[in-house]
Amino acid sequence: MIKLIVSALLLIALASVFAPLITPYDPDEVNLDALRQPPSLGHPLGTDNKGRDILSRVLYGGRISLSVALLAALLSMGIGLLVGLLSGYAGGKVDIAVMLVVDLVLAFPSLLLAIGISVILPPGIYTVMIAIAAVGWASFARLVRGYVLSVREAPFIEAARAIGCSTGRVLFVHLLPQCIPLVIVMMGLKLGGYIITEASLGFLGLGAQPPTPSWGSMVSANRVFIVSAPWMIIFPGLAIALTSLCFNMVGDFLRDRYGTEIKG
Repeated sequence: MIKLIVSALLLIALASVFAPLITPYDPDEVNLDALRQPPSLGHPLGTDNKGRDILSRVLYGGRISLSVALLAALLSMGIGLLVGLLSGYAGGKVDIAVMLVVDLVLAFPSLLLAIGISVILPPGIYTVMIAIAAVGWASFARLVRGYVLSVREAPFIEAARAIGCSTGRVLFVHLLPQCIPLVIVMMGLKLGGYIITEASLGFLGLGAQPPTPSWGSMVSANRVFIVSAPWMIIFPGLAIALTSLCFNMVGDFLRDRYGTEIKG
């Protein structure tokens, strides 16, 4: 089952990357002779209200949605890993101060906080990445901090201190490699949510700006045609749902197999 899910994710990713080779249509090309055409041989997923090919826009939109989610996940993982390492190893007042900030971030609904950050900054894909990372790092930091607290007095850490290793060497040579599997599992669990968050911000007009396609903005732009031309929102909506579901299932598999310390 997991091989099928991973294969589906790879297919989605490869189709997005090689979109110019798959579809003959420019995703931004307006064709007034092909307005709101239903799926056909010429346009397998139909066209939108400007005659643009839906398949082309879904594939090109996948580039935006997937890259934003992946880069945001890597950024939040990096920040959370660094903060968690420093907080857990330092302990004391530093740990208390850092965890107050982490608890404050986690106290807000993640989507609302991401929307708030996106509203403050100019709309665009970089703003979405910053907003998602600014919300997501706290979960990584809490996970890493908890693990570091549990092993900072372990024999291999005591031995490293005893032979004169500096704090930086203990953190980045001895502790960091131990935390990498945990944060990778956490990233797998988070990616599905990041896809939905990116789509939500795009739906609100805070992500990629027209005419650049993204799955969320496509659903938003075509929502008024849900009755007369439902294919215009069904296919980008299915892309969001399928990709998010696959990432969630991969994350659950990684947690069950490798992430015994992660509860959710």
